Amino acid sequence: METSLCSTDGECVFPFWYRKEKYYDCVKLNFKHKWCSLNTTFAGYWKYCALSDFAPCAFPFWYRRVIYRECTEDGEVFGRKWCSLTPDYNRDLVWKYC
Repeated sequence: METSLCSTDGECVFPFWYRKEKYYDCVKLNFKHKWCSLNTTFAGYWKYCALSDFAPCAFPFWYRRVIYRECTEDGEVFGRKWCSLTPDYNRDLVWKYC
């Protein structure tokens, strides 16, 4: 990361911009552990993510032509449950395993 100030307090901001990319959850870029930005556009303020920092599922969310109100296995080849991190998966294509 560029010049940065790590914090142990503060709230993760989702989504956040880092190097012209938009992130909807904690990331592992250039570090051993996942981290998040404390600003909407990364300005050098960040922290390592604790379990409570990871982005929550966005319920309800659209996937294909269905509205989901809980994690689903639909469309997942290995049958693992997943959810969208935004209300419209079809548009944003951002998800995580539940």
